[in-house]
Amino acid sequence: MITAISPIDGRYADKVAPLVECFSEYALMRNRVKVEVAWLLALAAHPEFTACRALTPAEETRLRALVAEFSPAEAERIKALERTTNHDVKAVEYYLKEKIAATSLADVSELIHFACTSEDINNLSHALMLRDGLAVMRPLQQQIIAELAERAHRYRAVPMLARTHGQTASPTTLGKELAVFAARLQRQSQASDAVELLGKLNGAVGNFNAHVSAFPELDWPELARTVIEDELGLRQNLFTTQIEPHDYMAELFDALMRWNTIVIDLTRDIWSYISLGYFGQETVKGEIGSSTMPHKVNPIDFENAEGNCGLANALFGHLSAKLPISRLQRDLTDSTVLRNMGVGFGYSLIAYRSLLKGLGKLKLNEAVLAADLDRAWEVLAEPIQTVMRAAGIANPYEKLKELTRGQQIDAAILHAFIDRLELDEATRERLRELTPARYIGLAPEIADLLDGRLPPVAGKSA
Repeated sequence: MITAISPIDGRYADKVAPLVECFSEYALMRNRVKVEVAWLLALAAHPEFTACRALTPAEETRLRALVAEFSPAEAERIKALERTTNHDVKAVEYYLKEKIAATSLADVSELIHFACTSEDINNLSHALMLRDGLAVMRPLQQQIIAELAERAHRYRAVPMLARTHGQTASPTTLGKELAVFAARLQRQSQASDAVELLGKLNGAVGNFNAHVSAFPELDWPELARTVIEDELGLRQNLFTTQIEPHDYMAELFDALMRWNTIVIDLTRDIWSYISLGYFGQETVKGEIGSSTMPHKVNPIDFENAEGNCGLANALFGHLSAKLPISRLQRDLTDSTVLRNMGVGFGYSLIAYRSLLKGLGKLKLNEAVLAADLDRAWEVLAEPIQTVMRAAGIANPYEKLKELTRGQQIDAAILHAFIDRLELDEATRERLRELTPARYIGLAPEIADLLDGRLPPVAGKSA
């Protein structure tokens, strides 16, 4: 929408459209309805909860249909009720009572929201929203890892001059460097997947006070567990105040921040490789790189990914630092903050789509990599001095430093130096056979180790 304040709802709305079903206010209301219905069904099904009669199969179906058929129009009705109640969760309760008022379920309407505090409904709804959001985001994350892994295999043996501190350093391979990023991202995916989404359904301060006052013999923790775990697929947390403490959310947001931080690291490296000419970029017909310099093909997709990951992490960082803190048994500072979970997911999603688009436009320029290596014979000072150390030759580091540091070195100079060394002829020949492009250690083999760390990669090529 051209009048939107947030670019997520304006310029980038199409890129984050799947998150509407996860994090919009409509989605929050739908999940609140889902939790309220699940709790009512559980109460009605429990033989010791004598305040409610058993429901017929048709009545159960009618209640579940309130969730399955919930639409934005239904959400608007809740908003209308909220304008009177000035309380969002109470509006959901009144909405549900309204929906069953003219049905056979009218006699159980006062059992909707029985013994619940608003946070019982909200915390479970937020957990469901996070689960849905992760389900949208995870495929894109795995696609990024798969794209990097495929290139790691494809470029496993393509030699490349490394640059530590931005200066020429011992050669590596392009595939191995991409494998590093794939492995790092996979590790953080596993960390976020390992976070249990927790929930509570235990009343105003977490002790089942109201529940026990009405039915002291009923096993309330177990009944709540069946709703939280068996019906909603979350994990019960009994150690709460009025709110679920949100520690799991901090764990999740921290893991997502680390994922995005690695993406920032990756985009900056690829940006640098493009600047060095290692990669070119496919041109797009009609696309303009500069309003004044017609020749430019800018790495805008990687810059976009970097910027949006930064925005996402700013949100995730605040969520992680703020949400586990609540004064005494409850304050409301988390309420408005939680409404922004989807913003962090939205900026992340925009970043991931941009990164994938950028990766798809890259064209490797092996000639540039080869020429770069051929200008850097000084990097062979490392293996030569290491062989000298092994042979017991005095001051090898100092001798190579004097020969190479700040000097223009070529094969002839190095071979002349090797020929003067007190080494057996086989060792001297082995050193003479070295070139910067051949001095890559076990880089290809390290790239191949991805096979044991990641799911099979489609289209693997050596």
